[in-house]
Amino acid sequence: MAAKRKARESFGAVRRLPSGRVQASYVGPDGVRHTAPHTFDNLTDARGWLSTQRSKIVEGKWQSHEAARIVAGKSKGTLGDYATTWLNTRTNRHGDHLRPRTRSEYERLLRTTLAPLTDMRLSALTPAKVRDWYSEQIEAGTKTQAARSYGLLKAIMATAVEDGRIGLNPCQIRGGHMASTGKKVDPPTALELATIVERIAEKYRAAVLIAAWAGCRYGELTELRRKDLTILEDGETIIVNISRAVTHVPGQGFVVGGTKSLAGVRQIVLPPHVNAAVMAHLAKFVPDSPSALLFPASDGVTHLAQSTLAKSFYPAREAAGRPDMPWHALRHYGATKAALAGATLRELQERMGHSTVAAAMKYQHTAGRDAELAKRMSELANT
Repeated sequence: MAAKRKARESFGAVRRLPSGRVQASYVGPDGVRHTAPHTFDNLTDARGWLSTQRSKIVEGKWQSHEAARIVAGKSKGTLGDYATTWLNTRTNRHGDHLRPRTRSEYERLLRTTLAPLTDMRLSALTPAKVRDWYSEQIEAGTKTQAARSYGLLKAIMATAVEDGRIGLNPCQIRGGHMASTGKKVDPPTALELATIVERIAEKYRAAVLIAAWAGCRYGELTELRRKDLTILEDGETIIVNISRAVTHVPGQGFVVGGTKSLAGVRQIVLPPHVNAAVMAHLAKFVPDSPSALLFPASDGVTHLAQSTLAKSFYPAREAAGRPDMPWHALRHYGATKAALAGATLRELQERMGHSTVAAAMKYQHTAGRDAELAKRMSELANT
């Protein structure tokens, strides 16, 4: 009877050595066969290692073991050293590297909140050590920063586990990335918004209205150009086309890129009652050029810094009795009004450019929405 042929691996190759241990290898994207840096007790572990290498290749995270050895040899094995490599090689699910603003923010967190940990070796970062650090941050009153830093640390250490640098992710705090100060962003009332529009500099009135009624993020709003407005022939429909955003990166200045996520690319129809103000703004303040910014800096061509807008926005919000209100509250206003108008979760998600339904959900649970529902329930009491 013919001998049964050994089944081939779907990726790579494994072989049992005379010692009884198992060796795994594969041909990498560089055309070279790479052998695991150590042998395995059994076939399951060897195949698990091959599966990890295959995933790295598919996700664009792969590097040869020789390159990894050189990088590791140059570093001291500390969190700070590993984080530097992580920032340089980190990609999202679409294969894109970190955006300049995101990288700048991560670097800031490593310099500040995470500074007590960056000189520690990866292997020394135990769950207990991370809990102690996290507790100190919370006690210091920096809940939001602690949550952001913890989320970054957890992501870095997850990659370290994948790379075989550590065996267990020490970030084991349930909900650690969700802590916040509990401060609520309250959108303006209709009267407060009207006061802000009236008291802010004329060249920014349309900016307030578009931010409020279209729910644009600040970076999306200040990158809008004349070509991004579609005015239909009926004269009653203006569509805001959002496909880009601008951010200010320390040391680099203004950087134009994509929206916060793919969901941020969208078309928003303005409520008809703001059309006249937008058309007046175009006629008075925007050059007749497709590339002209709708809301530029004083030179007319560069992007508008938030600090510049604040000089006009802050007095206007004071006049409205809302010195606490950030510019971002205008986006909350637009989302809340859309929810009150009866927008479904899907419609709200698309209008606001949210990646998840969960992000849109919070606007369905506003006090105004609840009051409106309660009123409608009373109307049904006798039916």
